[in-house]
Amino acid sequence: MLQMNIYEEFAHWLDGLLENNDMPEETQAFCFNLYEESDEDHIYGIQIVAAGDFDPEDKEGDWACEEVWSSGEDIFTVDTSDEDDTGWAHAQDLFREMAEEYLRNGKYANILKDSRGVAIGFVDGELVIIK
Repeated sequence: MLQMNIYEEFAHWLDGLLENNDMPEETQAFCFNLYEESDEDHIYGIQIVAAGDFDPEDKEGDWACEEVWSSGEDIFTVDTSDEDDTGWAHAQDLFREMAEEYLRNGKYANILKDSRGVAIGFVDGELVIIK
């Protein structure tokens, strides 16, 4: 279930990135990279990259390594320590729900929607195509 207070912070973070950065012309797709920031504290982070390639059949996401733009160290974090489930799969579901909501209603969703694809997943893990 989407947690609106966290989503609003996420949307504000993503708005700032998309509003203030012109994406390179060679942008084909976007990938939300997930990170386990702190295993013992149950803190997870998300970064967005623009890729110059896209292959919807490549679940390992080699295409997402063709970065043409990145949010870099500007990472949005979520602390799941107060939730019943603090595992990485729950964190991925939480971030996926927020990314999908942004695609539906985000202020700059058109930038993401106009690409060939949008994916989400943990770095070194399988990607899930969400658009």
